[in-house]
Amino acid sequence: MHYTKDQISDFIRSQRGCHAGVDEAGRGPLAGPVIAAAVILNPSVKIPGLDDSKKLSVARREFLEKEIQQHAVAWAIGRAEVHEIDSINILQASLLAMCRALDALAKTPDFVLVDGNKAPPCNYSLYPVIKGDQIVEAISAASILAKQTRDRELQALHKQYPEYGFEKHKGYPTKMHIEALEKYGICQAHRLSYAPVKRILEEFKK
Repeated sequence: MHYTKDQISDFIRSQRGCHAGVDEAGRGPLAGPVIAAAVILNPSVKIPGLDDSKKLSVARREFLEKEIQQHAVAWAIGRAEVHEIDSINILQASLLAMCRALDALAKTPDFVLVDGNKAPPCNYSLYPVIKGDQIVEAISAASILAKQTRDRELQALHKQYPEYGFEKHKGYPTKMHIEALEKYGICQAHRLSYAPVKRILEEFKK
């Protein structure tokens, strides 16, 4: 549902117990896993500047990542691999990664706020929040951890496959990435179910 920041604050106050925020990174790229994070923030420790990870500079995300990891009550990362994305589709893989992040938390939340309009199929009291990464601090924190984790994975992938430029575009379908695909074909990190990758694969088969 669409909520305002004040409505979310009122809702959280009306609930009993602690809540986790969940978000993912990597639905749009042509390569690499989708990464989710779950975070239970400490209500007594304010972390200023939490926001949608896409709105933050790299330096700011790096700083906030450390603050979140240091001060959160609990945080965890979940993932779905390329073969899972190709098998069950990116939406289902994203939801699976979210479930895995929640299950990996050292503390079980009493309820969960999820970025987006769909709740993952796991055994928690779940509340989807559209644009939650902009109005729910725990979801903002999760978006930062997920983004940071995935970016590091793509930097590592760049060392394995330097010809694709993963370090720069993080797997997204940029002009540079498409041109590299057209020149070198696909690698094991590419998502075969994505249309641009399918097209290149077919062209290399000819």
